[in-house]
Amino acid sequence: MHYLTPGPTHRRLGLMCLGVGHQDGRLPTVGPRTLPHHVAVVVSRGSGWFRTADGPTIEVVAPAVLWLRPYVVHHYGANDPGWTEWFIDFTGQAAEAYEELGFIETDTPVTALTNAEPAVRAISRVAQACRRGSPYLETETSALVHEVLLALRRERADESSRHGMVLSGLTRDACLAVSIAGHARRLGVSVAELREVVRRLAGSTPKDFVMTIRLGRAKEMLATTDLPVSTIARRVGYDDPAYFSRVFNRRVGLSPSGFREQHHRGLLTRDSEEGMSPPHGPPAAGTAQDAPTPSRGR
Repeated sequence: MHYLTPGPTHRRLGLMCLGVGHQDGRLPTVGPRTLPHHVAVVVSRGSGWFRTADGPTIEVVAPAVLWLRPYVVHHYGANDPGWTEWFIDFTGQAAEAYEELGFIETDTPVTALTNAEPAVRAISRVAQACRRGSPYLETETSALVHEVLLALRRERADESSRHGMVLSGLTRDACLAVSIAGHARRLGVSVAELREVVRRLAGSTPKDFVMTIRLGRAKEMLATTDLPVSTIARRVGYDDPAYFSRVFNRRVGLSPSGFREQHHRGLLTRDSEEGMSPPHGPPAAGTAQDAPTPSRGR
């Protein structure tokens, strides 16, 4: 086990690692207790149980992750002959955003995983950094917390379930000129179920989820093609180019044309800087370098 104490500057990173560890075998029962920060406990082998102060006892079967949230009473333990667990303690304002996006489970403290190995590898990298004792330890481990949360999200069992397929279908069809109700019909779910799936797996509403994908693809076309804005609007699902421009401006802070101009200006600046490098070899005859230098005072 390794524990860290980030200073005030590192705390401004938004997400800080406070500890990491690995335990195996017949382990003592934990709690009931509360902690002032988040902990993700990844159970990679074995089974056990988990409960909160006012909740039912939940069966834990590996691979799974236990989400210990700040100031929430938790109590858990392994069944015989024990289990293997990997844990990472973390805190910071960014944790709230991860909760809203659905990366940190708030409704279900025990989340089934399809595979614990990606998260175990990420947690192992945190432990390795602690063993090395790098002068950049707090920054390195903070960056790795993001990787752990991403790995846990990718391997969550419900991501590969029917709900995961619904979200994948919505991602695939986001640029179709279809209403949210139309998307629900295409995916074979009710609007209410679609809302719940997107809220649970993406931490947003279907409308906002679709808009984010559409604007990302619109940016790609604005930056890499000369297509008219009206054409791009239709390709990302907006029949009304004026409405597309209003949505783009509200979310991005620039008009579509302004975004394109900004991107192209950056390319032109880079190209001009590259063109300013001196040519190889002597200057060609008749160039400005061959002209006589005017005498002073003339």
